[in-house]
Amino acid sequence: MKEFDPNDIANVNNNIFGLPYNTEDAKIVIIPVPWDVTVSYGNGTSLAPDNIFKASAQVDLYDDFFPDFWKKGIAMEEVPLQWLERNNELRRIAEDYIDFLANGGDVEKSVEMRNILFKINEASEFLHKWVERQAAGYLNKDKIVAVLGGEHSCPLGLIKALANKYDNFGILHIDAHSDLRNAYEGFTYSHASVMYNVLQIPEVSKLVQIGIRDYCEDELNTINNSNGRVKTYFDRALKESAYEGKLWKTLTENIIDDLPDNIYISFDVDGLDPKYCPNTGTPVPGGMEFEEIMYLLKKIVLEGKKIIGFDICETGYSESTEWDANVAARILYRLSVFTAKSNKL
Repeated sequence: MKEFDPNDIANVNNNIFGLPYNTEDAKIVIIPVPWDVTVSYGNGTSLAPDNIFKASAQVDLYDDFFPDFWKKGIAMEEVPLQWLERNNELRRIAEDYIDFLANGGDVEKSVEMRNILFKINEASEFLHKWVERQAAGYLNKDKIVAVLGGEHSCPLGLIKALANKYDNFGILHIDAHSDLRNAYEGFTYSHASVMYNVLQIPEVSKLVQIGIRDYCEDELNTINNSNGRVKTYFDRALKESAYEGKLWKTLTENIIDDLPDNIYISFDVDGLDPKYCPNTGTPVPGGMEFEEIMYLLKKIVLEGKKIIGFDICETGYSESTEWDANVAARILYRLSVFTAKSNKL
């Protein structure tokens, strides 16, 4: 630390953002989860943790909201190659299974497809239990834990670990999709089912969604029948409010009023306008501006809410550009800043 110069070129041989911390001395620990087995459109999000790690060297450490944040320590575990290898193995057969469904196949009539589905559901459950154990170990050491996906199913284990620590907390869900489908395509832990699974956790008292613009009727029914447990700020409604003169400041105040004191933030990058992360797995036109979200997060902290953990998921990959990882690295740093500030580190 005495020799570290935050103004110098980042050395990624240290850790993420070039910082001289490891998971033992850092206040914030990132668990990378290289998993995209259940994605239903574009592949590549399993590569995101490694790509974001590399891109993090381009992020300047000074932040005007918390200038000395980097001194608090943030570190990322090594990407678990055993899970990346398992992901690659299962993704190949998942594609066969998804193609089978898309062509009108009946899984109940195919032993091969039932076996594929069983393998994927079983492996996904093992993965989420692994994430939960990893997260619990750090939480027991009073660390703040984040998950870096991978597809959006990746943080479920972290959320379950937090439920063992907190009796009551809310989730701020930034996404293009509601992710409230029950076992989408037969996958119990589908990327499109993460918030459905989260709602099975009693300690999650509130789910506040923003940027949603792609959803099915069943998901809408889940929202409308939740007795207020789920509050969704649809992208179109937010845009129309702005067009009619409502300030983003006022809209953020409404969003914050719906959140409890303890908040977990689940950030799917496709919640943003696709210009930011065009290679995300399931891009949708519309979406939030980068600074709109940063303003919301800042206001959450200023209102005295506590961010107890977070995830960033669905960052895509392209051989022609590192743009998606670059954007996600900056989201990661800013979200870490806001989390640290809210915890008065």
